[in-house]
Amino acid sequence: MQADPTAGLEALYREADSRMRGLPVHNPALRVQAVGFAPWQGHWLGVVVTPWFMNLTIAPGDAGAWKSLPVGGKRRIRFPAGDYEFIGSKDPQFGEFQTCSLFSPMQDFADHDTASLVARLALEALLDPANAEPAAAPPAGGPAERAVLSKRDFLRGRPGRTAADRD
Repeated sequence: MQADPTAGLEALYREADSRMRGLPVHNPALRVQAVGFAPWQGHWLGVVVTPWFMNLTIAPGDAGAWKSLPVGGKRRIRFPAGDYEFIGSKDPQFGEFQTCSLFSPMQDFADHDTASLVARLALEALLDPANAEPAAAPPAGGPAERAVLSKRDFLRGRPGRTAADRD
């Protein structure tokens, strides 16, 4: 198992933070923090909070079992609460990792303690099978539709919606 990525991710994004300050998407009330990183299915899973985004993040643990993605490449990963899309990233010093956006920008967070708490709660909710979307009943007289649970609905405790609900 590779080392806990917390320090490396924080260093990576602190360096980026120095370039982001002063931009409209930068919330000066927040700081960079890697929250709750722990082993999950042979890799490291946690949430990275920055003044401009909050992302679920997976970093390699078992190099032999790691599924590489090209930078910007996408894949869906199944968690107890459902399937989520992750995007491939790579840094010359840190190496590969994959992210799933939870919030961006971060202007709705008044302080860092609140952002950190939301990150912990999102991680707990992701790993709780009680949050899995229920199977949707097919609409009468039409093809079966699968309920879709957006990240925002998931974090706000809203049930999944079908495509007909969104139209």
